[in-house]
Amino acid sequence: MSENVTDAATPASKRGKTPTWLVAAIAGIVGLFYAYAVWNAIGNLVATVQVFSDAGVALNALGWFIWIFAAVFPLVVWGGAFAIGYRRAPHELLLVMLTGLALVAVFWLNVVAYTTLNSASFLA
Repeated sequence: MSENVTDAATPASKRGKTPTWLVAAIAGIVGLFYAYAVWNAIGNLVATVQVFSDAGVALNALGWFIWIFAAVFPLVVWGGAFAIGYRRAPHELLLVMLTGLALVAVFWLNVVAYTTLNSASFLA
């Protein structure tokens, strides 16, 4: 058997280190999808405030919290996924980042459903 073979029992310090450029590329490319979720949340916040101000009503604290949290949540998940995956192999980092993106997508669907069905509950 070759001594260069690595398996799950091999400590991380003995494995090859992932190049920094590859970690940055994976995190950056997948991060663009996270950024889209943030951009979408901010766009919907601005549109919601504009529509309701034209109607003479405003968002209450719950409405502001929902939309601001919808913009912050993808950033928190990206940071968590990066913290979990940046010391791992490139394919594992990619999987962790995509799993976080799936979590953001599910959260976004929940926000859209809640704000669509319960819009009266966050108006002042």
